[in-house]
Amino acid sequence: MTRIVLASGSPRRRELLERIGLTDFTVRVPETEETYPPTLSPGETVAYLSRKKAAALDAAADELVIAADTMVFLDGARLGKPADEAEALAMLTALQGRQHTVCTGVTVRQGDRFSTQFEESRVFFRPASREELLRYIASGEPMDKAGAYGIQGRGALLVERLEGDFFNVMGLPVLRLSRMLADFGVTLL
Repeated sequence: MTRIVLASGSPRRRELLERIGLTDFTVRVPETEETYPPTLSPGETVAYLSRKKAAALDAAADELVIAADTMVFLDGARLGKPADEAEALAMLTALQGRQHTVCTGVTVRQGDRFSTQFEESRVFFRPASREELLRYIASGEPMDKAGAYGIQGRGALLVERLEGDFFNVMGLPVLRLSRMLADFGVTLL
């Protein structure tokens, strides 16, 4: 039986794997810097980083590694995790009333065989007042999330609509991943 390794410390990715029936896996976080060529498109950037993470993990030949990287882009500019509450407010203020893109790169690796793909979703925020944003920031939820919000939590109250994969916005496009895993002989249904 193939041993599965999630190359991510994200609790959301762990949860999503469990939701789709993958419960027997280990978590090992690779040590790698999130540097990438500046000429890459948003999708190419997250694909590059997920592959870099998968390659950085020391894995046995029979282990199947799943690595991912999610980024939020507004007008082509990357919005990472906020450093503090002021930065969270600046990000959320920029997002409110507008559309942005969430991209997740996914790499599945076994030995020297790699498969890398990416998913893009468009998220539309409703207009929100400064007071609403400050209350959301005070909840603490935005502080460890790209773009300063979590769609699976209170951040959902800021989202007017979504075009694309909801789970991609959470950090792991599970349908795309299931198809990639099938290419490695792992079927989930």
